[in-house]
Amino acid sequence: MNFFVKYKRVFLILTFLLFVSGIAYLLYLYFFKPSFTAEPPEQPTTTGQGGRLTPSPEGPGQIITEPGGEGGVPTTEEIVEASEKAEGGLTKSPKVSEAPVLKPVLDANGNDINYYNRSDGKFYRLNADGQAVALSDKVFHNVENITWSPTGQKAVLEYPDGSNIVYNFNTGKQATLPKHWEDFDFSPQGDKLIMKSIGLDVENRWLAISNDDGSGSKPLEFIGKNAYKVIPSWSPNEKIVAMYTKDLDFNRQEVFFVGQNKENFKSTIVEGRGFDPMWAKDGERLAYSVYELSGEMKPELWVVDADSDTIGSNRKKLNIQTWASKCTFADKETMYCGVPEYLEEGSGLFPEMAKNTRDNLFRINVRSGEKELVAIPEGNYNMNNLVISQDGKNLYFTDSQDSFMHKIEIK
Repeated sequence: MNFFVKYKRVFLILTFLLFVSGIAYLLYLYFFKPSFTAEPPEQPTTTGQGGRLTPSPEGPGQIITEPGGEGGVPTTEEIVEASEKAEGGLTKSPKVSEAPVLKPVLDANGNDINYYNRSDGKFYRLNADGQAVALSDKVFHNVENITWSPTGQKAVLEYPDGSNIVYNFNTGKQATLPKHWEDFDFSPQGDKLIMKSIGLDVENRWLAISNDDGSGSKPLEFIGKNAYKVIPSWSPNEKIVAMYTKDLDFNRQEVFFVGQNKENFKSTIVEGRGFDPMWAKDGERLAYSVYELSGEMKPELWVVDADSDTIGSNRKKLNIQTWASKCTFADKETMYCGVPEYLEEGSGLFPEMAKNTRDNLFRINVRSGEKELVAIPEGNYNMNNLVISQDGKNLYFTDSQDSFMHKIEIK
C-alpha cells in the first residue's frame, strides 16, 4: 500500500498517457493512415451462382468458421446488359418511390410495402403493381424516426423535439407517449410496447413495458447509467423483450437476455464490439454484427442460437463483412444482406466511413453458413432498410444517399 501511495502520481501519469495514445491511434486510423490496399473494381460482375461456399459442421456451443475469403464478389470480364431478375450478376433495381422515404415495412398482406413520404409527410402503401395509395389523409410533418408494429398497422412516430405518438392506421386513433420514452419495439402481436424510460435522474431510468397506446406502463428492469447498453428487442416467439451487453475486454462482450417475468436466461459471449442484433423470424436464432481488432475493426456477421433453452449454442461466423442492420430475414433460415464491395479499416467503429460504399445483395443460409451473390444492383447504391415480400419475389431497399426506395426482382 505504501508503494502505491508513493508512486500514485506516476501511475496516474502513465494511465493518462496510455489513454491519450489509444485515442491518437484511433484518430490516426480514421483520418491519417495511408491505404496500401488496391482500389476496389468499379463494376464487379458475375454470372451464375457465385459466392457459394461449402457449409461447415456444427456443434452446440461451438464457434464455427468457414475457410476461404470474406465473401467477395467474383468477376468476369464484361456484362453488357442488366437482367430483369436477380441471377447473380448485374440486375435492374428501378426506383419505386416518387420521393425520399423513411422506414419501409411489410404490410399485413405480406406483399405490399408501407412507408413514410418525407416530402409530403404522409404514409403510403406501395402495392405489387407499383401503385402508391395513401394509408391516411393525415399529414405528419417532420417525423424523425418510425417503429412499426409487425403487421404494419400501427407505428410509433418520433419527432425532433422529443415528442412521441402512436398512430393506428386502421382506426385513425392517435395516442401521445411521454417524451422521456425512447428506443421502442412492438410485441409480435402488436398489442404491447417495450421501451427505455429515461428520467432526468439516473436513478429513474428503467426498461419498461406498456400497452400499445402507452397505457398500463410498468417497469421491468432498472438500467440507470447503463441505459446505452440496453437494446429493447421483442423476439418473434415473445420469450425475450430486450438484451443488454457487458464489456469483458476490448474484443469481447457478454450479452444478457431479458424476459417479462424475471426469467433467468443464459447469456452468451460475442467476439467483438458494436453488437448489432437481428432476430430470425421464429425467434430461435439471432444474427448479429460486431467488429474486432483482428478483423481490422470491420463489421462481421455472426449467428447464434437464442431460444430460451439454447442460448449460446451453434455460434458461427458467416465470413460476410456488413452490419446486421443492412440485412433482413426471408424465413427462419434465409437472410438477405446488402454487402459493401469495399470497407476501410475501422469502419465498424466509425460506420459513417461506409456511407458512400456500393453494396451488392447476398443470400445467406444461417443454419449451414452457405451464401451466394444474388444481385449486383444497377446503380451505385448503399442499401439500407431491406424488406422482402412474403412470396419471396421482390426485395425493396432504400439508398442511403437520397432515401429513395428501389426494387429488385428475386424470382
